[in-house]
Amino acid sequence: MQGVPLQDDWDDIKPIGAQAKERLGYPTQKPLALLERIIQASSNPGDIVLDPFCGCGTTVCAAEKLGRRWVGIDVTHLSITLQKIRLKDMFPAVKYEVIGEPKDLASARQLALDGRYQFQWWALSLINAQPLGGEIGSKQGKKGSDKGIDGVISFLDDTTGKPKQALVQVKSGHVKSGDIRDLVGTITREGAELGIFVTLESPSKDMIIEANKAGYYHSPRWNKDYPRLQILTIEDLLRKPNPAEVKMPPTDITFKKAQRVKPQVVQTELFGDET
Repeated sequence: MQGVPLQDDWDDIKPIGAQAKERLGYPTQKPLALLERIIQASSNPGDIVLDPFCGCGTTVCAAEKLGRRWVGIDVTHLSITLQKIRLKDMFPAVKYEVIGEPKDLASARQLALDGRYQFQWWALSLINAQPLGGEIGSKQGKKGSDKGIDGVISFLDDTTGKPKQALVQVKSGHVKSGDIRDLVGTITREGAELGIFVTLESPSKDMIIEANKAGYYHSPRWNKDYPRLQILTIEDLLRKPNPAEVKMPPTDITFKKAQRVKPQVVQTELFGDET
């Protein structure tokens, strides 16, 4: 009612429904409007907002939108990866630093030794792929639930409006040509357009030959051919100043993409799991 101050019982902000546009699939996701209200009521533009358990990043996104500086902390690379994708979708020009994730090949190897699922989720973030098979809030993945698929990159490439997919598989241990044949079988079975094989170890000559046998995907939208199966090493993805990239049609969508918003101020920090 107009003229009545806001009370401490808020029933005008509804939970995120199954069909809500901002829904990302994170089980404890809170409405952006709720965090915006909390931040507006308890801080001023330019203040620092701290979320020590930032999950899928609703608090940091609300803070970014409202012109606050922010620090987000989470324990798993799954959450950090989801936040990086969400921030990119909502604020394309956002600048932040992630502290606690690998910056070179040696630290990537150490992460793989510490936990292969943590390595897998971090590696997916290097190519902006949506993780699959992750247990939210856990440091472990769901064994046997991914059907050989660790991540997905979705893109639009024709007039139907139906997303097409590049399926991603991440390997932190020994790799062989059979892994490439298996991934070819997976993208065929799932009806995907592309397959991306991300590996910590260097691929063998036989692996490269098998990848070349997969042929090409022709983009009707861009009238261009892209290798149907691509092998990317962690070393190449971390290469400076020109890191390797997935060769695929330009994509302006991601799986369960967050809505883009215009922030008031861009000044942010994001801390990873080693802080």
